[in-house]
Amino acid sequence: MKWRKWNIIIHRDLGYLCFGLTILYVISGVAVNHIQDWNPTYKIDKSTAAVDLSSIDSADNQALAAAVLGQLDETGELKNIYRQDGQTLKIFVVNNNLTVDLASGTVFQEKSNKRPLLYEANFLHLNHPKKLWTWFADLYAICLGVLAISGILVLKGKKGLSGRGKWLVGIGFLAPIFFLWIYS
Repeated sequence: MKWRKWNIIIHRDLGYLCFGLTILYVISGVAVNHIQDWNPTYKIDKSTAAVDLSSIDSADNQALAAAVLGQLDETGELKNIYRQDGQTLKIFVVNNNLTVDLASGTVFQEKSNKRPLLYEANFLHLNHPKKLWTWFADLYAICLGVLAISGILVLKGKKGLSGRGKWLVGIGFLAPIFFLWIYS
């Protein structure tokens, strides 16, 4: 069998094999590219509530936090409490950050909830699992390299690498160099 036929077979089968993960990376990559506009991993819900802290010793951060969490029916695991200044108490529970104005009893909350599919896609794309996933992602990257090389060799003649393909490959190399030049 000729090398070109093997090239096409390898390109086709690797393409099928990499399809699912490529789509996952596309979705995650576009989402993460716009991180300055929104949080692609978590949906942040901001709200304000009022609590009554008049019967609590204002020097006891633990008692204040317990009263605030109890009045707001917040049952998340307590991570940290600290006094930002004389009138502001910060309370951190799992998936909720609370800022309490002790003078007025106003509580500003920022609750975070995982975005379905995007949380998981970003978790994998940004290599948070490490360990075995790192090796799998490296293998995937190598497969993408083989797909790129085999892809430019699929066609021959004026539609292939010796024709317009060389110009498109050149543009593909020059585009990142151009943007590096602009941003440096």
